[in-house]
Amino acid sequence: MRLAAVRERIVAIGLLTQKDLGLLGPAFDRAFPLGDARDFDGLLKAVDEADEKLRRRTAGGRQPA
Repeated sequence: MRLAAVRERIVAIGLLTQKDLGLLGPAFDRAFPLGDARDFDGLLKAVDEADEKLRRRTAGGRQPA
């Protein structure tokens, strides 16, 4: 399946072990294996930065106390 063909909104990204996938069961069928998890670091950083920007914007530019 090509990623461009996925029309549903992505709501979670995570790193799972094969054991984790086994515990989730056969209904969890949208796992995309990574050859090298270091590539995932850049994605996590981008998600963190986007989340921080959203927090600042929704707080009116004020930092929470």
